[in-house]
Amino acid sequence: MDETEFWEIVDRTREAADGDPEEQADLLVDRLLQLDPDSVLDFARHFEARYNRAYRWDLWGAAAVLLDGASDDAFDYFRCWLIGQGREVFEGAVHDPDALADLLGEFDEEVDGDGEELGYAADEAYEQLTGVVAPDLGIPPQPEEPEGTALDFEDESALADRYPRLWERFGTA
Repeated sequence: MDETEFWEIVDRTREAADGDPEEQADLLVDRLLQLDPDSVLDFARHFEARYNRAYRWDLWGAAAVLLDGASDDAFDYFRCWLIGQGREVFEGAVHDPDALADLLGEFDEEVDGDGEELGYAADEAYEQLTGVVAPDLGIPPQPEEPEGTALDFEDESALADRYPRLWERFGTA
């Protein structure tokens, strides 16, 4: 599976789920079950590589603005959700997290921003197809610390300065 196929599967499941991340995860499992186990592992590698690539302080800060705070777990689930938004949103956010203000339509922090189940979809599909747990994907693990410079997520003025467009649309002040 190449990168284009990966993103096509993500896009089709998101569109079919009308943007609901839990429904998208269910549809993603269903779609992956139509593939052979090696293709499911390829999908998992693409997902995991992007998940690790998004482990950045600047994205974590953007998540904190959107979610009115973001714990470690919340940021993990946010990265899964961000991948689920498709290539344009994901790449745009990695390039410039403040661009999420323009890339996102409506954002409901009760539904959006949490794609935990998306992160498990490939594992679930692989296990259903083979009856065994997915093997190690053979990609480098996530670094211990996010890339970039740490931010104080409690400092609203620093968040407003770092993410002016996001703060204007989604900030708490």
